[in-house]
Amino acid sequence: MLIQLVKTLPNVFSIGNFICGVLSITINMSGFPEASAIFIFLAAFFDLFDGRIARKLKADSALGIHLDSLADIVSFGVAPALLFHSFAPVSLLTSFAFILFPTMGVVRLARFSAHPTRGYFIGVPIPAAGLILAFMGLFSYSSSFITIILAVLMVAPIKVKKL
Repeated sequence: MLIQLVKTLPNVFSIGNFICGVLSITINMSGFPEASAIFIFLAAFFDLFDGRIARKLKADSALGIHLDSLADIVSFGVAPALLFHSFAPVSLLTSFAFILFPTMGVVRLARFSAHPTRGYFIGVPIPAAGLILAFMGLFSYSSSFITIILAVLMVAPIKVKKL
């Protein structure tokens, strides 16, 4: 029983990541976009440890891998896109960037799930891209061009070393 409980710990961290993403969205919609950015950073804390804990406990599972990806799209795809949109002037370019960012994030996560790599990522990881938008949001700044560039870099055929 205790061993089974311990093996669920990585999933608890993934769910923490997801909850932070949902809270970021909710707080942003309530009119506190800068505070919303803080929850994206908190999601990154949970995301940093879910996989490490799973490997340390030898508790990685297909469920955990999928749960992590779903949490990542909320916390580092949708929440940062909404944060960007909160500060961006209304335009077609803003709408395009707003849609493109989480879309390329989903493509990037699906591609990684289908073809995992060891020691490196293909394309910028979605947490890195989402954290850049969150950092900009802390300072009430947004840029459609930076958002589009980050979206493209997530699916670009470049190797990024894993930390």
